[in-house]
Amino acid sequence: MQQAVESLVRLLESYRGRDKVIRTMCYGSQLVGGVLSRKAEADVSSRQLGKSLLLFSAQLSHCRTVLRLFDDLSMLAYSHGYGFGAEEEDTVVRWISILNNVADQLYYPCEHIAWAADAELIKLKSDKWWLFSTVLWGTSLLLGILRSLRVLLLLKKKLKRCERDGTGSSRSRLHRQMQGELLSILSSMADLSNAVHWMPPGFLWAGRFPSWLVGLMGTTSSVIGLIQMNGGSNDQSESA
Repeated sequence: MQQAVESLVRLLESYRGRDKVIRTMCYGSQLVGGVLSRKAEADVSSRQLGKSLLLFSAQLSHCRTVLRLFDDLSMLAYSHGYGFGAEEEDTVVRWISILNNVADQLYYPCEHIAWAADAELIKLKSDKWWLFSTVLWGTSLLLGILRSLRVLLLLKKKLKRCERDGTGSSRSRLHRQMQGELLSILSSMADLSNAVHWMPPGFLWAGRFPSWLVGLMGTTSSVIGLIQMNGGSNDQSESA
Protein backbone atom coordinates (compact mmCIF):
# COMPACT_ATOMS: atom_id res chain seq x y z
CA MET A 1 0.00 0.00 0.00
CA GLN A 2 2.76 2.42 0.95
CA GLN A 3 4.64 1.64 -2.26
CA ALA A 4 1.52 2.36 -4.33
CA VAL A 5 1.05 5.70 -2.57
CA GLU A 6 4.71 6.61 -3.11
CA SER A 7 4.39 5.74 -6.82
CA LEU A 8 1.31 7.95 -7.11
CA VAL A 9 3.09 10.81 -5.36
CA ARG A 10 6.06 10.52 -7.73
CA LEU A 11 3.65 10.50 -10.66
CA LEU A 12 1.85 13.63 -9.44
CA GLU A 13 5.12 15.47 -8.80
CA SER A 14 5.94 15.51 -12.51
CA TYR A 15 4.03 17.71 -14.94
CA ARG A 16 3.45 14.91 -17.47
CA GLY A 17 2.40 12.47 -14.77
CA ARG A 18 -0.04 14.95 -13.23
CA ASP A 19 -1.52 15.72 -16.65
CA LYS A 20 -2.09 12.01 -17.31
CA VAL A 21 -3.81 11.58 -13.94
CA ILE A 22 -6.03 14.63 -14.54
CA ARG A 23 -6.80 13.34 -18.05
CA THR A 24 -7.78 9.91 -16.70
CA MET A 25 -10.02 11.48 -14.05
CA CYS A 26 -11.53 13.82 -16.67
CA TYR A 27 -12.55 11.08 -19.08
CA GLY A 28 -13.39 8.62 -16.31
CA SER A 29 -15.81 11.14 -14.81
CA GLN A 30 -17.33 11.71 -18.24
CA LEU A 31 -17.74 7.95 -18.73
CA VAL A 32 -19.47 7.36 -15.38
CA GLY A 33 -21.44 10.60 -15.56
CA GLY A 34 -22.62 9.84 -19.08
CA VAL A 35 -23.81 6.36 -18.04
CA LEU A 36 -25.63 7.63 -14.94
CA SER A 37 -27.34 10.56 -16.68
CA ARG A 38 -28.34 8.34 -19.61
CA LYS A 39 -30.07 5.60 -17.59
CA ALA A 40 -33.82 6.03 -17.82
CA GLU A 41 -34.42 3.80 -14.79
CA ALA A 42 -31.96 5.70 -12.60
CA ASP A 43 -33.38 7.64 -9.68
CA VAL A 44 -33.13 11.40 -9.32
CA SER A 45 -30.03 11.26 -7.11
CA SER A 46 -28.16 9.07 -9.61
CA ARG A 47 -29.01 11.38 -12.49
CA GLN A 48 -27.92 14.38 -10.43
CA LEU A 49 -24.64 12.61 -9.64
CA GLY A 50 -24.18 11.96 -13.35
CA LYS A 51 -24.67 15.64 -14.15
CA SER A 52 -22.22 16.62 -11.41
CA LEU A 53 -19.60 14.23 -12.78
CA LEU A 54 -20.04 15.68 -16.27
CA LEU A 55 -19.55 19.19 -14.88
CA PHE A 56 -16.48 17.99 -12.96
CA SER A 57 -15.12 16.48 -16.18
CA ALA A 58 -15.64 19.77 -18.03
CA GLN A 59 -13.72 21.66 -15.31
CA LEU A 60 -10.81 19.21 -15.48
CA SER A 61 -10.74 19.58 -19.27
CA HIS A 62 -10.61 23.36 -18.87
CA CYS A 63 -7.80 22.93 -16.33
CA ARG A 64 -5.74 20.95 -18.85
CA THR A 65 -6.38 23.59 -21.52
CA VAL A 66 -5.01 26.32 -19.22
CA LEU A 67 -1.97 24.22 -18.27
CA ARG A 68 -1.17 23.70 -21.97
CA LEU A 69 -0.62 27.46 -22.30
CA PHE A 70 2.91 26.73 -21.07
CA ASP A 71 3.68 23.77 -23.37
CA ASP A 72 4.82 25.72 -26.45
CA LEU A 73 8.46 26.10 -25.42
CA SER A 74 8.87 22.46 -24.41
CA MET A 75 7.35 21.38 -27.72
CA LEU A 76 9.60 23.81 -29.58
CA ALA A 77 12.65 22.47 -27.74
CA TYR A 78 11.65 18.90 -28.65
CA SER A 79 11.08 19.81 -32.31
CA HIS A 80 14.40 21.67 -32.44
CA GLY A 81 16.20 18.73 -30.85
CA TYR A 82 14.67 16.30 -33.33
CA GLY A 83 15.35 18.62 -36.27
CA PHE A 84 15.17 16.70 -39.53
CA GLY A 85 15.61 13.38 -37.76
CA ALA A 86 19.18 12.75 -38.81
CA GLU A 87 19.46 9.92 -36.27
CA GLU A 88 16.47 8.03 -37.71
CA GLU A 89 17.43 4.94 -39.70
CA ASP A 90 14.27 4.95 -41.82
CA THR A 91 13.37 7.82 -44.15
CA VAL A 92 9.61 7.21 -43.90
CA VAL A 93 9.71 7.32 -40.09
CA ARG A 94 11.80 10.49 -40.26
CA TRP A 95 9.40 12.45 -42.46
CA ILE A 96 6.30 11.23 -40.64
CA SER A 97 7.90 12.37 -37.37
CA ILE A 98 8.77 15.77 -38.84
CA LEU A 99 5.19 16.31 -40.03
CA ASN A 100 3.93 15.11 -36.67
CA ASN A 101 6.10 17.67 -34.88
CA VAL A 102 4.83 20.44 -37.18
CA ALA A 103 1.20 19.51 -36.46
CA ASP A 104 1.87 19.41 -32.71
CA GLN A 105 3.68 22.75 -32.80
CA LEU A 106 0.84 24.47 -34.66
CA TYR A 107 -1.79 22.91 -32.41
CA TYR A 108 -0.81 24.88 -29.31
CA PRO A 109 -1.17 28.46 -30.63
CA CYS A 110 -4.49 27.57 -32.27
CA GLU A 111 -5.82 26.21 -28.99
CA HIS A 112 -4.45 29.23 -27.08
CA ILE A 113 -6.27 31.63 -29.41
CA ALA A 114 -9.52 29.64 -29.07
CA TRP A 115 -9.18 29.67 -25.27
CA ALA A 116 -8.42 33.40 -25.21
CA ALA A 117 -11.45 34.08 -27.42
CA ASP A 118 -13.74 32.06 -25.12
CA ALA A 119 -12.30 33.91 -22.11
CA GLU A 120 -13.04 37.21 -23.92
CA LEU A 121 -9.39 38.22 -23.73
CA ILE A 122 -9.42 38.86 -27.46
CA LYS A 123 -12.28 39.84 -29.75
CA LEU A 124 -12.45 36.82 -32.03
CA LYS A 125 -14.87 33.99 -32.62
CA SER A 126 -13.41 30.85 -31.13
CA ASP A 127 -15.23 28.31 -33.35
CA LYS A 128 -12.79 28.23 -36.24
CA TRP A 129 -9.77 28.15 -33.91
CA TRP A 130 -11.19 25.18 -32.03
CA LEU A 131 -11.76 23.55 -35.41
CA PHE A 132 -8.14 24.26 -36.45
CA SER A 133 -6.83 22.78 -33.21
CA THR A 134 -9.04 19.69 -33.55
CA VAL A 135 -7.91 19.14 -37.16
CA LEU A 136 -4.26 19.49 -36.11
CA TRP A 137 -4.78 17.11 -33.19
CA GLY A 138 -6.45 14.55 -35.45
CA THR A 139 -3.66 14.96 -38.02
CA SER A 140 -1.06 14.39 -35.33
CA LEU A 141 -2.86 11.26 -34.12
CA LEU A 142 -3.17 9.88 -37.66
CA LEU A 143 0.52 10.52 -38.33
CA GLY A 144 1.37 8.85 -35.03
CA ILE A 145 -0.59 5.75 -36.07
CA LEU A 146 1.18 5.64 -39.44
CA ARG A 147 4.55 6.06 -37.73
CA SER A 148 3.84 3.23 -35.28
CA LEU A 149 2.69 0.95 -38.11
CA ARG A 150 5.92 1.67 -39.99
CA VAL A 151 8.02 1.07 -36.87
CA LEU A 152 6.17 -2.21 -36.28
CA LEU A 153 7.02 -3.32 -39.81
CA LEU A 154 10.69 -2.49 -39.25
CA LEU A 155 10.72 -4.25 -35.89
CA LYS A 156 9.23 -7.40 -37.43
CA LYS A 157 12.06 -7.46 -39.97
CA LYS A 158 14.62 -7.08 -37.17
CA LEU A 159 12.88 -9.83 -35.21
CA LYS A 160 13.16 -12.25 -38.13
CA ARG A 161 16.90 -11.52 -38.38
CA CYS A 162 17.27 -12.11 -34.63
CA GLU A 163 15.47 -15.45 -34.90
CA ARG A 164 17.87 -16.50 -37.63
CA ASP A 165 20.87 -15.39 -35.56
CA GLY A 166 19.52 -16.87 -32.32
CA THR A 167 19.98 -13.75 -30.16
CA GLY A 168 17.43 -14.21 -27.33
CA SER A 169 18.06 -10.95 -25.46
CA SER A 170 17.45 -8.91 -28.62
CA ARG A 171 14.20 -10.78 -29.27
CA SER A 172 12.77 -9.92 -25.86
CA ARG A 173 13.73 -6.26 -26.30
CA LEU A 174 12.11 -6.15 -29.74
CA HIS A 175 8.95 -7.80 -28.40
CA ARG A 176 8.68 -5.08 -25.72
CA GLN A 177 9.12 -2.38 -28.36
CA MET A 178 6.44 -3.96 -30.53
CA GLN A 179 4.03 -4.11 -27.59
CA GLY A 180 4.71 -0.44 -26.93
CA GLU A 181 3.92 0.48 -30.53
CA LEU A 182 0.71 -1.58 -30.47
CA LEU A 183 -0.40 0.24 -27.32
CA SER A 184 0.40 3.57 -28.99
CA ILE A 185 -1.77 2.62 -31.98
CA LEU A 186 -4.70 1.64 -29.72
CA SER A 187 -4.35 4.86 -27.72
CA SER A 188 -4.17 7.06 -30.83
CA MET A 189 -7.13 5.28 -32.45
CA ALA A 190 -9.25 5.88 -29.34
CA ASP A 191 -8.29 9.57 -29.32
CA LEU A 192 -8.80 9.85 -33.08
CA SER A 193 -12.36 8.57 -32.73
CA ASN A 194 -13.04 11.44 -30.31
CA ALA A 195 -11.29 13.95 -32.58
CA VAL A 196 -13.65 12.98 -35.41
CA HIS A 197 -16.61 13.28 -33.03
CA TRP A 198 -15.62 16.92 -32.33
CA MET A 199 -15.43 17.83 -36.02
CA PRO A 200 -18.31 19.76 -37.69
CA PRO A 201 -21.53 17.76 -38.24
CA GLY A 202 -21.62 15.76 -41.45
CA PHE A 203 -17.98 14.60 -41.26
CA LEU A 204 -17.97 10.84 -40.70
CA TRP A 205 -19.44 10.25 -37.19
CA ALA A 206 -18.99 13.85 -36.00
CA GLY A 207 -21.32 14.74 -33.14
CA ARG A 208 -22.80 11.24 -32.87
CA PHE A 209 -20.98 9.98 -29.78
CA PRO A 210 -22.88 10.11 -26.48
CA SER A 211 -20.97 11.45 -23.49
CA TRP A 212 -20.27 8.00 -22.06
CA LEU A 213 -18.67 6.81 -25.32
CA VAL A 214 -16.42 9.89 -25.49
CA GLY A 215 -15.46 9.11 -21.90
CA LEU A 216 -14.81 5.46 -22.71
CA MET A 217 -12.52 6.29 -25.63
CA GLY A 218 -10.66 8.92 -23.60
CA THR A 219 -10.35 6.67 -20.54
CA THR A 220 -8.95 3.86 -22.70
CA SER A 221 -6.34 6.19 -24.17
CA SER A 222 -5.49 7.67 -20.76
CA VAL A 223 -5.04 4.29 -19.05
CA ILE A 224 -2.76 3.16 -21.88
CA GLY A 225 -0.74 6.36 -21.40
CA LEU A 226 -0.35 5.60 -17.68
CA ILE A 227 0.71 2.02 -18.47
CA GLN A 228 3.30 3.27 -20.96
CA MET A 229 4.62 5.85 -18.50
CA ASN A 230 4.93 3.20 -15.80
CA GLY A 231 6.63 0.84 -18.26
CA GLY A 232 9.09 3.55 -19.26
CA SER A 233 9.94 4.23 -15.61
CA ASN A 234 10.54 0.54 -15.01
CA ASP A 235 12.83 0.30 -18.04
CA GLN A 236 14.86 3.27 -16.79
CA SER A 237 15.23 1.77 -13.31
CA GLU A 238 16.32 -1.57 -14.79
CA SER A 239 18.90 0.07 -17.04
CA ALA A 240 20.23 2.07 -14.06
